[in-house]
Amino acid sequence: MNNTARKSLLHSSRLKPWEPVLWLLAFASPLLLSSHALIINEIAIVALFAISLDLILGYTGIVSLGHAAFFGMGAYAAALFAKHVMPDPLVGLAFAIGISTLLGAICSLTIMRGSDLTRLMVTLGMGLILMELANRLDWLTGGADGLQGVVMGPLLGAFEFDMSGRTAAYYSLCVGLVFFVLARRLVRSPFGATLMAIRDNRLRAMAIGIPVHSRLALVYTVSAGVAGAAGALLAQTTGFASLDVFDFHRSADVMLVLVVGGVGWLYGGIVGAVVFKLMQDTLSSITPQYWTFWIGLFLVVLVLVGRERLLRPWTWFRKRGGA
Repeated sequence: MNNTARKSLLHSSRLKPWEPVLWLLAFASPLLLSSHALIINEIAIVALFAISLDLILGYTGIVSLGHAAFFGMGAYAAALFAKHVMPDPLVGLAFAIGISTLLGAICSLTIMRGSDLTRLMVTLGMGLILMELANRLDWLTGGADGLQGVVMGPLLGAFEFDMSGRTAAYYSLCVGLVFFVLARRLVRSPFGATLMAIRDNRLRAMAIGIPVHSRLALVYTVSAGVAGAAGALLAQTTGFASLDVFDFHRSADVMLVLVVGGVGWLYGGIVGAVVFKLMQDTLSSITPQYWTFWIGLFLVVLVLVGRERLLRPWTWFRKRGGA
């Protein structure tokens, strides 16, 4: 790598002045908005899930409609581990990440061939297969009734998960920040530069000597592990895992989150999660039967008017070198 490219990567990886402020506000929100700690926890989980998808969609160009397979695997792995092995949240999280990463490594073999349409069908099929397996193995997963009786131990042996959701919110925010930093280091490294080269032109990347297949397999595996972490957080902070975590709407929702926030920009997953979850929570409380209509209308307006105009402050941040 020449000096110019190295300097460019170093410059883009530096923290921008507004980033620490943003994260400080995020960590202050469970205290400032204590009555909304549960929704803050949900936003943190959805944001982490969106970041995992952005690693393969925004930075590598792999379109997936079955990313919920890894999310659901992480959720069930963490819930089963807590119920049958030990209730420690951090050990359960590590176990869930390991299982999801292994599943991602296996599934990465399916994305090497075919067109984008083929990958869409294969990833969708994988999610449906796992959902049906979870339904059939009701002696283990609880089937359609879900896995109940999951009791988590105190976080770090000191912080109990309470009904207010404050511990859950801080737990999800901390895990989300760790994975955000790791993802940022990944995409702003020489490895990340090769991913973007593959996204822009796979044939040209192969021609200049980039090992395309191994890069795709590795980033897909990493993405699966991050998605599994998000699923594990959901199961641990709610004490429940159901077939819903494998459902197609999970994959569709996280795709919509990236449509709102923007792909190829890690903060896009965070911005999209905040906007999407707040809209979902607000609209469902105002009009429980038709809230999906209003979200759909918002998406249509977003496409017609343009994200640049509707989300101008965040676009301003992005143009100044956001993650």
